[in-house]
Amino acid sequence: MKLVLTAEQRELREAVRGFLAAASPLSAVRTAMDSEAGHDPAVYRRLAGELGLTGLIVPEEYGGAGAGYAELAVVLEETGAALLPGPFLATTAAAIALTQARTPDKELLSGIAEGRLNAVYVPASGVGVDAAGGDGRAVLRGTAPQVINGMDADVLLVETADGALVAVEPGAEGVTRRALTTLDPTRGQAGVTFDGAPGRVISEGDENGLARTRDLLAVAVAAEQLGVLRAALDAIVAYSKVRVAFNRLIGSYQGVKHKLADMHCKLEQAESIVRYAAWTADEAPGELPAAAALAQVYLGRACFEVARDSLLLHGGIGFTWEHDAHLFYKRAKADEVLLGPPRTHRARLADLLEL
Repeated sequence: MKLVLTAEQRELREAVRGFLAAASPLSAVRTAMDSEAGHDPAVYRRLAGELGLTGLIVPEEYGGAGAGYAELAVVLEETGAALLPGPFLATTAAAIALTQARTPDKELLSGIAEGRLNAVYVPASGVGVDAAGGDGRAVLRGTAPQVINGMDADVLLVETADGALVAVEPGAEGVTRRALTTLDPTRGQAGVTFDGAPGRVISEGDENGLARTRDLLAVAVAAEQLGVLRAALDAIVAYSKVRVAFNRLIGSYQGVKHKLADMHCKLEQAESIVRYAAWTADEAPGELPAAAALAQVYLGRACFEVARDSLLLHGGIGFTWEHDAHLFYKRAKADEVLLGPPRTHRARLADLLEL
């Protein structure tokens, strides 16, 4: 088991961190999230082209880097810390689903790896196959109420209620997308309705593949949450070193010091859990389900609590939209419920541990 980053993974982390600091600082994030697109397409093109991050876990035969989930976790931690807008997580989820399918789709995987295709994964919801043909075509009906970056999709990769994975063109007849007003302004969502929408079946009846996809997605979201947690803690530590109250730096007060120490302990535990979960994804698939459930059980609550306490300890600045603390708070809360309410992950972990 490896819980410490290798030299190559540390280099990857520094490369991504440096790129995001230069191309997408928080000031640029604010500008992007208020734009019509909700993100900066130029930054996303560079992220896919210069760094090749959209194809990180895509096998080499499809034009990707063929890296592991430990490397993906490193990247997602940095994009989470930077509150990167755009469809990177959604496209990563689509790449995960495609690589776990019985027959990988070369066209879609190559498009994702090259950065020319924003594929968005739609987890299992109320969408079902109304009719299917022997030529790999299907007709979908139902509604996916909350699809992250659904308005940015070039193709929707839908996990249907009956265990199929179907690719649907967003502009096809019978597909209706509606942009939602979200808590987290840095990540858009859409409600998508399928009313007799035509689709192409990627795989069907592959419950094991879809279950692994959901576990891998849980690890990916946990890695992003780790980055949000770390950045929120770094921000309040820096503030505690300069904010003066009653002629003393607030970091010198016992109540603040103890709170910061508690937050740091949560960070250390969260990092170990994410590193372990990413290791199981690469090296110990039998341990992945429990590790993925544990990652969501712990990271969701820890990330939100650290972001919340960071916001509270920034209270001396007053109520202000211009400060970044509320953005981390909103991303943390949105991520906490992104894959379902926390109780579902606790219940699943309990079942896996036979408790």
